Amino acid sequence: LVYALILGVVLAKTRIGRQIYACGSNLEAAKLSGINVVKTRMFAYCISGLSAAICGILVTSRLSSAQPTAGTGYEMEAIAAAVLGGISISGGEGVILNTVIGALMMGIIRNGLNLIKVNSFWQQVIIGLILVLAVARQMYRQRKNGSSGPSRFKTIVNRLFHK
Repeated sequence: LVYALILGVVLAKTRIGRQIYACGSNLEAAKLSGINVVKTRMFAYCISGLSAAICGILVTSRLSSAQPTAGTGYEMEAIAAAVLGGISISGGEGVILNTVIGALMMGIIRNGLNLIKVNSFWQQVIIGLILVLAVARQMYRQRKNGSSGPSRFKTIVNRLFHK
């Protein structure tokens, strides 16, 4: 939670965070506005790698051993949690706090399914359906609001340079 809080502050309140959102929203427009896209993307990939390393350490400490297949199956849950939390599949928008809430929701759903003794196959099916519904909701909202990449990018660039 502390790591998520730090990442949330970095993404929301710093220049590099706004640049990451700009690159995620529209890479070509970010380049044209003077953002060093290579440096920004490299920073984002480094943070992603650090996050994966921290998760690997946590899983290893929980299992008391290193197993190469220990994280198999977590990918879909992580994506579903992010989408439930409002992270855009197309990139450029989202809030870390909402992702944490999405992860908590996924944990509650998984625990509830375990408590009522749902088979693990059907648990995956249910999580897949949740992911599909969350993406459909996101696409519906984007079409309804007319929020496409360039308009989101314009808002981000205005915050970046006019603050």
